[in-house]
Amino acid sequence: MFGYFYHQIFRKIVTGFGTLFNEIYIKKTDQNGNIISSTKVPIAYGPVQKFLARIEQSPKDLNNPVQITLPRLSFEFNGLSYDSERKLPATNTFVSTLIKDDQKLQATFMPVPYVMNFSLNIMGQQNEDMLQIMEQILPYFHPGYTITIDLLQEIGEKKDIPIILESINMQDDYEGNYDSRRALVYTINFKAKMFLFGPSKDVSDGIIKKVSIGYVAGSTSDEPDKAVRDGNYVVTPVATKSYSDDFVTYAEKDIGYADTTLYVNSINNIPLNSMITIDDETMKVIKSDSTKKTIVVERAKYDTKNSLHVRGTGIKVITANDNNLIKPGDDFGFDSDFR
Repeated sequence: MFGYFYHQIFRKIVTGFGTLFNEIYIKKTDQNGNIISSTKVPIAYGPVQKFLARIEQSPKDLNNPVQITLPRLSFEFNGLSYDSERKLPATNTFVSTLIKDDQKLQATFMPVPYVMNFSLNIMGQQNEDMLQIMEQILPYFHPGYTITIDLLQEIGEKKDIPIILESINMQDDYEGNYDSRRALVYTINFKAKMFLFGPSKDVSDGIIKKVSIGYVAGSTSDEPDKAVRDGNYVVTPVATKSYSDDFVTYAEKDIGYADTTLYVNSINNIPLNSMITIDDETMKVIKSDSTKKTIVVERAKYDTKNSLHVRGTGIKVITANDNNLIKPGDDFGFDSDFR
């Protein structure tokens, strides 16, 4: 009834949880402590009962599946609940740039907090194997371990998902006849504090690219001779940096924090009142001298900071073309024109 959307968030978190445990090994040593074998412990998604049933199978017929090898790991997503402690205002939205097309903006409502419950099952025949596996897992959880997952690719929203260890249960099926295989089963229960997102929508048309304020001032009965005047104040975004890698000239001397007269290789392509960028600092050119090859600038424009610039650093001019290249999410300034 709300329209189709699917962000694969559950799938991503289940995959991320299982990936935590896919590099666990069992090593066997001889009496001198030399490693004689190293085996990677396999992991698969599924309930522990299914694997225990496979352990008990007997291949009486060559066409029947053989018993599974131990040790091995299995994990299962087995519960979901709402997390009221992390509730956010439902009507708040946030906006982000679309990764695949940075000329568009995507907006979505605040995510909804939920808790996913997982169980990790460790199955083996020997206590030494089980303890090796446990010791490779437990030190990372005190009691939580955080993974980062790109939950919503449409807006590039990555979230840190805490995986919290809740309990450990141990089971040793040692009773039975001599034909039964022994099965040690350790179960570790976790919870993942995750978020669910609703649909996102394109809000590119809502970007404010021009602001216009008009007013009218006229005569009144108290001041009949006052002149009538109207006006319009317009501002449009301007780039605070050059988007190209083309340098128009280079610094001939080091530039200190307080220097306003800059020695350059050439001033031919630096117009008066133009904005230039040197490293991450933006400056305004207010004077130039072609004979001395110097320009006088106002430093640290558009909230940039005075910085040191070494000799040979390239200088770029911000042009009208840069104004057209402003992307959603960029910092930008405003020009002003009273009309």
